[in-house]
Amino acid sequence: MWAFLHKLGSPKGFYAISGRWLPALWGVAVALILVGGVWGLVFAPADYQQGNSFRIIYVHVPAAFLAQSIFVAMAVAGLVFMVWKIKLADMAAAMMAPLGAGMTFVALFSGAVWGVPTWGTWWQWDARLTSMLILLFLYIGVIALRGAFVSRDGGARAASLLAMVGVINIPIIKFSVEWWYTLHQPASFSITEKPAMPAEMWLPLLSMVLGFYAFFLAVTLTRTRSEILRRESSKRWVRALVEERR
Repeated sequence: MWAFLHKLGSPKGFYAISGRWLPALWGVAVALILVGGVWGLVFAPADYQQGNSFRIIYVHVPAAFLAQSIFVAMAVAGLVFMVWKIKLADMAAAMMAPLGAGMTFVALFSGAVWGVPTWGTWWQWDARLTSMLILLFLYIGVIALRGAFVSRDGGARAASLLAMVGVINIPIIKFSVEWWYTLHQPASFSITEKPAMPAEMWLPLLSMVLGFYAFFLAVTLTRTRSEILRRESSKRWVRALVEERR
């Protein structure tokens, strides 16, 4: 196990191993999102209170879950980079950030669209929405810091530090509906509690959530592999790989 982890932690080993995982990850992601999307948007019954407007949940909830999870993953990767100087962790964190920012924007936008028929307004400065907006600013800050330093290592350390400090916002997002008065409803879906929705509603949602996570892994591995080739372009194994592909 330790030998496998050591190999996975090196750019060359990660590139070789991840290449074997990618086809399966992309296949699982596409299949789950396709099944969950069609099932939820077309065949799931309408909500007895919100009608068909509730179907935005099949995009909003997976995007919100992923937005928070990616930031936690970035903070962990930042800690690994800062403590153990594993440059692959920094590469992965750098590749995660744009996707995390995108998912946060999707969660905010889909929530705004959902809010019009539900609350009668696009936006409310309540705890959940405000903390999610702060998360988007944190993502933008992490991305901006990487390009604000002449030294790549300096930018990486600054971005890692911001991610590690900013991760405190994740439990605030999670518990905001319990700690403060908010228009935002409690969690519609939880992996630790029995779903409040009937199976024909939550099963496609589960498929979408799992599909979004598989998509995240596939995108991160793909982008990290490209970043490895860019940063390690002077290494012999990369030059040999490029020559082999010609």
